[in-house]
Amino acid sequence: MGTPVMGPLIEMTLFAFMIGLTLYIARLRSLFAAAMLFGIFSLISAGMLTLMDAVDVAFTEAAVGAGISTVLFLGALGLTTSEETRPIRHRWMAKLIVTATGLMLVYGALDMPDYGDPDAPIHHHVADYYLEQSGREIGIPNVVTSVLASYRGYDTYGETTVVLTAAVGAILLLGGRARRNDDEDSE
Repeated sequence: MGTPVMGPLIEMTLFAFMIGLTLYIARLRSLFAAAMLFGIFSLISAGMLTLMDAVDVAFTEAAVGAGISTVLFLGALGLTTSEETRPIRHRWMAKLIVTATGLMLVYGALDMPDYGDPDAPIHHHVADYYLEQSGREIGIPNVVTSVLASYRGYDTYGETTVVLTAAVGAILLLGGRARRNDDEDSE
């Protein structure tokens, strides 16, 4: 009987952690700690996406956000100092614009259908067509595979390209650092 309440409770808890992390990261002076907390934020985001049944997006978030981005941040941090040296200046106009934008987004979200509503338009726009026609049109018995490989082929190709580009960037960044250390050792 307690399981229907458990899902939203976990989501609210994770969302509260994400908000707390965001506020904490914004005030940090240590760039190393900020890089690590960004990775934790991405892992929590991946968990939230998994709870929302968007496992493919969760995998991408975990790989790119928590994995490759954290490696890139740490690699870039190795090329600079670990502390922010500029004094923090409070820009009230920027804070006002961000707050106004957030309030407009909340206002726009009030008109959305309830979370998980099976009658929501998102569940009936093209999903019914994919379920009925993908086997005949594509010839792949698995509907998810047919959607990712054919109907959303360009999107999947784009996601793959982003992951590949991030991996190549990480390899180049870390490889350049290793070569520089080898050159310094040989002198």
